Amino acid sequence: MRVNLLNRLALVALLAACLASCTGLGPTATFFKPTSPHDQYGQSLKEARLDKTAMGIDWLRAAERAIQDSVTINVPYRESGYFSASKPMAVGYRLRAQRGDRFLVKVETVGQQRAQVFIDVFALDEGSKPVLVAASKADTNVLNWEPRKNQAYLIRVQPELLRSGNFTIAITREPALSFPVQGSTSKQIASYFGAPREGGRRRHEGVDIFAPRGTPLLACADGTISGVGTNRLGGNVAYVVDNDRGIRIYYAHLDRWNVTNGQRVSRGDTVGFVGNTGNARTLSPHLHFGIYNNDGTATDPLPFIRLGRGPARQPLLSPARLGDSIRVAAARTSVRKAPATSGAVVEELPKQAAMTIMGGTDLWLRVETPGGRIGYVNAEATEPVGRPVRQLTLTSSRPLLDQANAMAAPITTLPAGTTVSLLASYGGFQLVRAAGQQPGWISAPVLGP
Repeated sequence: MRVNLLNRLALVALLAACLASCTGLGPTATFFKPTSPHDQYGQSLKEARLDKTAMGIDWLRAAERAIQDSVTINVPYRESGYFSASKPMAVGYRLRAQRGDRFLVKVETVGQQRAQVFIDVFALDEGSKPVLVAASKADTNVLNWEPRKNQAYLIRVQPELLRSGNFTIAITREPALSFPVQGSTSKQIASYFGAPREGGRRRHEGVDIFAPRGTPLLACADGTISGVGTNRLGGNVAYVVDNDRGIRIYYAHLDRWNVTNGQRVSRGDTVGFVGNTGNARTLSPHLHFGIYNNDGTATDPLPFIRLGRGPARQPLLSPARLGDSIRVAAARTSVRKAPATSGAVVEELPKQAAMTIMGGTDLWLRVETPGGRIGYVNAEATEPVGRPVRQLTLTSSRPLLDQANAMAAPITTLPAGTTVSLLASYGGFQLVRAAGQQPGWISAPVLGP
């Protein structure tokens, strides 16, 4: 029966991969199609009636749990983890993102068999159900994604069924547009969006980038030139219409143009040259760079062009530690929503409390408590459970359970008088090891020697 189930799951996994490769969604397509490769894979499980099996149920539940029990990160970020063929899992990462950001999410896997990993992004509106906004294409394990609103998002990562191995996820951020002044970066910006102008009668609707006169000004996106001309404030100006993002990119104070109305340009083409025309005649040459929505309202262009923070550099956790049981070594420690002391507390744990390493970095471990709570703990506040805390002698027979739960399945029954090594504890249960037995949980307390 078990073999038949595994064969069915393997067949469904192959079918789902084929379906996903035919209808995979890119970062833009997800705004128009109702499903992602992850959804299609889940639907294939249902059509094969595998959603009623224990493993199928666990896979679907893990996907939902990753949204509810997600952890919070700051980008750039990377961490390692482990997924098991026998225990379906998914991980959710929450972050704040701005319009103008461009994120690269990359998952690398190491295992005996290549694993398909589904990467989905959800918009999180307060009080509303998470909404899918982007999904990786099938068989890529990579997602390029640009948020359309300033808000919280959740990135969910989940492997297909029947795959096990280590994984590393890396999330980095870069600007959605290339920099518009040749040879410069956002470090050359000297005046920002919203700064007062004309004694406060108006606000600056862009950023000013100072550079020598005649420096080439570059198209920072593929688009069409519109509005080449002259006005009172901007002097010589030009617009690049970026239909993919629904914006008009404004170049002002040009010394001269290098384009004409209606011309198609590609990223990196020369639009014009730095000058100080218009109301910048008394100032040093610079580009006034603005971005306008289709309705004519100005938006802050800084997120679209500011420097990224480079690659993620968190020290990765040794693969050998993934799945290990650990305990609290300090008097107390906190399980947090984020890998930092500023992260909200998920659970407070006393000394000797047990946890399992699910992933994380060398400094902050992503753990699951026996009670099912997921979060991060400072690695320095923990220790392995291999060395016993002390020896205990049972005064009565006790069932040795596979979980810290009174309803858990018994591994065996330990008779009265059995000497056990205390490894850790949690919520009225103690993790012990008896001679010739695998570690398991017994209800506390027991008497010592």
